[in-house]
Amino acid sequence: MEKGLEIESRLFGHIWIKESKIITFVDGLVGFPSMRDFALIHDEEGADGKGIKWLQSLQDGNFALPVVNPLEIVEDYNPTVDDNLLEPLGTMGDDDMFVLVTIAVPKDVTKMTINLKGPIIINVSNGRATQVVVENEDYDVKFPVYDILKARKGGE
Repeated sequence: MEKGLEIESRLFGHIWIKESKIITFVDGLVGFPSMRDFALIHDEEGADGKGIKWLQSLQDGNFALPVVNPLEIVEDYNPTVDDNLLEPLGTMGDDDMFVLVTIAVPKDVTKMTINLKGPIIINVSNGRATQVVVENEDYDVKFPVYDILKARKGGE
């Protein structure tokens, strides 16, 4: 059996994370520098790998961030990132890079936004990750997504 760890998550209850699935942020998350180890938890509706996922902290079971692949929202999303910011992730080809953006969900869910300015970049070959600030001026920190997600789910 593969090594791993068990955590108690506020959102997901008791979960087992395989060691190979642990994502380590080299500098922590922006605003949370001490939180470095996470697991990507797929929503039940996202069994196909699409839709909202959760970055669950392995240090704090109460901390999980909703995230989504930005290409599911903005098809031409192509951020410009300084290569120096990606060096700590190690060597990676295009197939090794996985990009996510955080979702902000206020009390009024119709005001839900994603942060296109601060993507999370994961090297899937070694599990290292970083959150960067992109150089593109046209990407917003609060890009509205409620209507896009609602339309994709068939207008529920």
